[in-house]
This record gives sequence, C-alpha cells and structure tokens, in this order.
Amino acid sequence: MQRYIIRRLFWLVVVLFAISLITFALMHSIPGGPWDIDRPLSHLDPELVESLNSKFGLDRPWWEQYGSFLWNALQGDLGVSYTDGRTIMGIILQGLPATLILAVVAFAIAMVAGITLGMVAALRRNSWLDYLFSFISVALVSTPGFVIGIILMLVFGVTFNLLPVAGWGSPDKIILPALALAAFPTALIARITRASMLDALQQDYVRTAKAKGLPYKLILIRHVLRNAMIPILTISGPELAFLVSGSVIVETLFAISGYRLGLIKESVV
Repeated sequence: MQRYIIRRLFWLVVVLFAISLITFALMHSIPGGPWDIDRPLSHLDPELVESLNSKFGLDRPWWEQYGSFLWNALQGDLGVSYTDGRTIMGIILQGLPATLILAVVAFAIAMVAGITLGMVAALRRNSWLDYLFSFISVALVSTPGFVIGIILMLVFGVTFNLLPVAGWGSPDKIILPALALAAFPTALIARITRASMLDALQQDYVRTAKAKGLPYKLILIRHVLRNAMIPILTISGPELAFLVSGSVIVETLFAISGYRLGLIKESVV
C-alpha cells in the first residue's frame, strides 16, 4: 500500500508538471501580450511598456519565466494581476468560499438524488419507473448545465417567481445554481447505483441472507446497498473535483462571483 501511494503521488507530480508546462507553452505561443489588448493600456508609451515587461519578467526567455513561475508557485505565489496589481492567490481566496459552498450543496443533492433514483430503478427493474428514471438520467447527461440553468430560471424565477435567478448571499439564491450544477453528477450516480444494485442483488451472499430468513429491508441495507456503494464512493471524489473546477459556466449564468469567475474577469478586464 505504501508503494502504491508513493507511486501515485509521484505520477501526480509528473502530471501536474506536464500540464503546467503545456499550458505555459501554449500561452506563450499566442501572439501579443498583456498590453496588446484593446483597452487604454494598449496606448502606453513603448518605453513604459518595456519597463512593465522588465518589472514582470516578461522580457526574459520563456524557460526562465517558467522556472520562475514554478519556484514561486511552490511557495504559494501565483503572481499578480496585470490589471490592478492584486495577487492571484488573493483573487482565488476572495471567490473560493462561494464556489466551495455551491459545489458542496450540488454534491449533496447529486448523492442523495442519484442514489435514490438508482435504487428505485434497480428494485423496480423493467417497470415504468425504471424506464422513466433511465430516460431522466439520459436527458440530464445529454443536456449541458447552462441549458438546465436557463430552464430552471425560466420556470422557477420568471414564470412562478419562486426563487431568485441571480446573485449570492442568501440560502434561496443557492438552490437554482446548485440544481443546475448537480444535474450531470446526479444522472451519473443514478446509473452507477442502478448497475451496482442489480449486480449485488444477484450475488450469493444475498441468496444466503434470504435463505436465513432475514427481512428484505435488512438485506437491502446491510448487504446490497453496502456493497453497491463501493463504485459510488469511487467516483464521488472525481465528481466533487469536477463540481469545484467546472462550475464557472453556472456561476457566470447566475452572476455568482466564484474563484474561477474572478480569474476570468481579471484576465479580460
């Protein structure tokens, strides 16, 4: 187990290094620089632009810039914004609470709804409930989150005026974006739960428990669900990471200033 953990940590470092190198190289392959965007800074005096490039180290070769970036990143310094001089770490910390709250709420909704739908579909196999939940799962997987968000806004915000459609700061403003963000993981968890439950129901230990005369509810909870949760818990970690890193579109749609949205705003101002 120790060798496995060390090996996985080693490859994690290698993957992060490769991703950072590729991203850095791609950014440097794009023509222009931070002062060439169509904004007032684009009319700066050439000498001032040269001074700014020297200040931020943009006049050095890209490998020197990358080495400096790696060394500073290891110390928690991700650089500063070219627009107002704020640190990138400060921008992340400012918007991170909203993103984390939204991701955790969406994750809780996805786990509860997904496991419930999957269990009902498995226990009512080939019934109209099974077909209905399968259809809902396919629809949620196939529909982008921003489309679901727009539908939720039109139905609950515009038509019935039940919930706010934008902003942040109160519990009622979390519901719609959390539902939109939880749509895809809910469908995925439901499908995996159904498949795991059907597989567990056919195992020998379930037949043995039935032969012993154990109540059916106890068999479901103690034997079937416990073993069916293994693949669900396996994907729960990546799904939570997906919710944190992939919430930028939903945050933009509902005007939530999360950390990803804050970084995007800083890059285009």
